[in-house]
Amino acid sequence: MAAIALAVVAVIVAGLAVHELTKQKSVLNKNVAINTGASTATKAGKKTANTFLWPLYGLNDARTRVFEGPSDLEPPFKTGWKLSGNAPLEFPPDIDGNVMYFMDDHASVNKVNLKTGVRYWRKHVGVWSAASPALDPKLHLLFVPVLSLTQDSPGNGQFVAMSMKNGNVIWKDPLPSGSESSPLVWHGTVYFGDSGGTVHAVKATNGKQLWQFPTDGPEKGGPTLSKGILYFGNYAGQLFAVNATTGKQVWEANPGGTVYASPTVAYGRVYVGSTNGFMYSYSATTGVLGWSRDTGNYVYSSAAADTVPKLGATIYFGSYTGTAYALNAATGAIDWSENLGGDHPSISGAASIVNNVVYFSGVYHGLTKGYNVSTGAQVFSYPDGAYTSTIASPRAVFLMGHYTLYQLLPTH
Repeated sequence: MAAIALAVVAVIVAGLAVHELTKQKSVLNKNVAINTGASTATKAGKKTANTFLWPLYGLNDARTRVFEGPSDLEPPFKTGWKLSGNAPLEFPPDIDGNVMYFMDDHASVNKVNLKTGVRYWRKHVGVWSAASPALDPKLHLLFVPVLSLTQDSPGNGQFVAMSMKNGNVIWKDPLPSGSESSPLVWHGTVYFGDSGGTVHAVKATNGKQLWQFPTDGPEKGGPTLSKGILYFGNYAGQLFAVNATTGKQVWEANPGGTVYASPTVAYGRVYVGSTNGFMYSYSATTGVLGWSRDTGNYVYSSAAADTVPKLGATIYFGSYTGTAYALNAATGAIDWSENLGGDHPSISGAASIVNNVVYFSGVYHGLTKGYNVSTGAQVFSYPDGAYTSTIASPRAVFLMGHYTLYQLLPTH
């Protein structure tokens, strides 16, 4: 969420969150099936120089946020190039080969050389935004949600399809409520939510509406896809599973609070946090609650899901307490937890895993830390960061500072 909106929401929901925390307790339902055998990592592969693709927020349709690169893609790092701007960098870039695309919070879309940091072009598509674009290299398009064309609050927004080559607008549709929902492209269809509470499915080539799914509250997170089912939450504390082709509801769950985070789908489960302070695990097929875990404060952070040595299937996310968690994916038991430390170390952005390190940033602390995925031992620290921490290519890690994007290169 953009910094302004985040502060407003924190004030509005503070009483609700505390009230909910006193009502709920962590639960475990052992009757809900889970498949923890498969790895969720996206691997670099052998031919990656010009073919590597990180096409959307969360890396893949299930938004598991795990990348397995070359063995040297771990700390320590040296800083390569830096690219600074005048607006916060809240959501991470996308990558296509040797090119990176990202959008800052002032709705400025950028195309950058991955190796050098040289900017090819910058296009303004509004005045306020808070999302990652999504890429469709086959159509040579990137898809961009805009919160507002005229003001620093949601409303009078648009959804834009742009040429990946030159940034020209190919088509655009007005969104009266605006959108900060990072989109997803699947089989020629683009999926995204809006601040009025509707999830849209539109044709990627021309923006034609295929279906809409209205809900009872703003849909802020990006929808997540697995096995033809779309998953998304809203500010009314609802979580939905919808057929991605037809838009028909499969199930609904009610975690409560407000759901800002984009869901993560792994091991036959849907993992999503809420401002009531809990991380939840639901059956992806039925919506039955498998477990919930109380963190004591808002969970804006989307989860990363990985199968790691010693721990097995594990879920990683952060709480507004400033604590980074590694939970057992099947039971919600805490395998390890570490606090970022310092004043106001709140974690708002998603966890991100590169090889054996999980990264977190503190939204008010100006700091990013990396922890060994199995032990929680700190192995990395960088004096910048705010929201989502890192993404990677086979040759570098890219760290999102508050206003600066950094290329981090292996030193060994």
